[in-house]
Amino acid sequence: MERTLTALTGSTQTALIDQDIAHIWRVMRPSLHGDLAGPILPPTYWRKRLHQLLDTGNLSHAQLCGVDSLLLQLDEFEASVPPAWNELAPAAAALPQPPHLATASRHI
Repeated sequence: MERTLTALTGSTQTALIDQDIAHIWRVMRPSLHGDLAGPILPPTYWRKRLHQLLDTGNLSHAQLCGVDSLLLQLDEFEASVPPAWNELAPAAAALPQPPHLATASRHI
């Protein structure tokens, strides 16, 4: 669902932009770090959301600074080296052998 901010009155539009920026501040970083499966929402999604805000053309100085800071965070996230736990482990090391099978193989 895409919102069109250009058809709203000035104060309503400003309030919605403030809410969007605050929302993105709260959820972008946790969403990017995600879980073991990777990001919940990719950087391209957040970049698109931020550029949509910039495209309204009616951002205050404080709003521009907020959006700019979020874009810099995205740049930093994309430039960072992924944590070591994101790399796949060798198949033999991935699943340890159950104890009852390990002892049975010694008796054979």
